[in-house]
Amino acid sequence: MGDLRLKDQVIIVTGSGRGIGRAIALRAAREGAKVVVNSVTPRRTCEAVAKEITDAGGEAAAVIGDVSKESDVRAIVSKAVEQYGRLDVMIANAGVSWAKLAVETTAEEWDGIFRINALGVFLCDKIAAEQMIKQKKGKIINAASIAAHDGFRGLGAYCASKFAVHGFTQSLAKELAPYNITVNAYCPGIVDTDMWDDIHVGMGPLLGLKPDGPKKSIDVFAAGVPLGRKETPEDTAALATFLASPDADYITGQSIITGGGITMV
Repeated sequence: MGDLRLKDQVIIVTGSGRGIGRAIALRAAREGAKVVVNSVTPRRTCEAVAKEITDAGGEAAAVIGDVSKESDVRAIVSKAVEQYGRLDVMIANAGVSWAKLAVETTAEEWDGIFRINALGVFLCDKIAAEQMIKQKKGKIINAASIAAHDGFRGLGAYCASKFAVHGFTQSLAKELAPYNITVNAYCPGIVDTDMWDDIHVGMGPLLGLKPDGPKKSIDVFAAGVPLGRKETPEDTAALATFLASPDADYITGQSIITGGGITMV
């Protein structure tokens, strides 16, 4: 399975049926981790990723669950502990995004973004921490974004939810440090995933793009990346698995950007 930097570590990756989460799950498995793969629906997405891992000789379990529901998150964590005896790393990756001007965003839409991106991270972190405090060891890794460092037109709700993750990561890192638990976040940039299809629906008109035109919102944003290309899910996975590894034992409270230079702090 390749470099075993994460050998026998038990890792949950939420929202890992596709995109960045899938890349993190596969990378962690290649490095020796026992991975609990999660998606909200459909079942075949996380089961397919778990099968991909086991077919390659790794260990994985698939759990359906909605990270915005406390009972579901408790079931995901319980699965890891019951099957593997402990939980070493929680990667709270699940997230959603779409584009809309703030004045056109409804309260229900705002709440929908926050339920997954902010409440979901809180629940995953809190419930994982309960187990890790018993163990007196663990790592919590949250999905933030370059939108946790810089506001973008048309992404007000998304940016606000990711700024919330950035702040919560710092607070929780200070609370859990006495238990030898680190808390960090990874901040992807312009990543070529299915999420951009959802963003483009609202962002395209804001950028003056024609619905049937060849140019997409992601291409406009990617043109501003100093390293000259879109980010891949594997780029993000490299950072996430580093933060999960012993190499990051002395790093906590950080929200690290993998955006190719598009946002610098």
